[in-house]
Amino acid sequence: MKIVILDGYTANPGDLSWKPLEEIGEVVIYDRTPPSETVSRAADAEVIVTNKVIISKEVMQQLPKLKYVGVAATGYNVVDLEYASERGIIVTNIPAYSTMSVAQMAVAHLLNVTNRVALHADSVSKGEWQSSKDFCYWLTPQRELAGETFGIIGLGNTGLATAKIVLALGMKVLALTSKAQEVLPEGITKAKDIDDLMRNSDVISLHCPLTADTKHIINKVNIAKMKRNTIIINTGRGPLVDEEAVAEALTEGRIEAFCADVLAQEPPRNGSPLIKAPRCFITPHIAWATGAARQRLVSILIDNIKAFANGTPKNVVN
Repeated sequence: MKIVILDGYTANPGDLSWKPLEEIGEVVIYDRTPPSETVSRAADAEVIVTNKVIISKEVMQQLPKLKYVGVAATGYNVVDLEYASERGIIVTNIPAYSTMSVAQMAVAHLLNVTNRVALHADSVSKGEWQSSKDFCYWLTPQRELAGETFGIIGLGNTGLATAKIVLALGMKVLALTSKAQEVLPEGITKAKDIDDLMRNSDVISLHCPLTADTKHIINKVNIAKMKRNTIIINTGRGPLVDEEAVAEALTEGRIEAFCADVLAQEPPRNGSPLIKAPRCFITPHIAWATGAARQRLVSILIDNIKAFANGTPKNVVN
């Protein structure tokens, strides 16, 4: 069995091991694969692994030996599932491997806005505390979160993990979720509707899947309902946010801050109105990239392929 990993670098830049795959078959690993080389590199493969390389119907039509596509991520929109099913090609994903890491990043963004630890530490390293006339100083307002309301859109694994962290900070949690109030953990209140969440939250964090209903859920209309001190956090999917609307709101001071680990286009080759917007904090899609999360991803990916090779595929999405 030939296994081709098309874009292995982001998941494993060299600090983890692909060696267990060699027990299954011949393994060829590419750090990155441009679209023009996808077919030629995967030509003889029965198994291909992709993170962000698009495996379209047109690509699969040119890969007659292909039997399995392993998506090295939770989201699997990079594969044409309908055609894969027609061909009998099994597609699997990696569920819930980065739950705690993404929750940690969401809260890290929140604390960055409220305390600006790095900014003040940098100020001290420049000697500004030494020359201060007072025993302390602050460059930005310091904001206590206890008692404030943390609004969560989407209460799946990551949303729930994030809720538990902010509850420990003394925050109230208001969740827009399909789950009934009686099944929600203590401390979490079900929002009546999206207006309830937008109007009553001091922080809004996005943890919902990207669908036709949730695309641009953060838009000009919903921003107008928010408090002026609202902090918006997006560690979900870039298109959940209307970037133009958020940039405009930041410029006009209608929201406190915007934090994101994802953008509508990644990398933002054509720029983004958010990058130069005031009080906007963007990280380069790294919430999932802790060593622990990447090790889980690689381990589950290998287990998925082993299960397929043994005739008992798991984590199948088609």
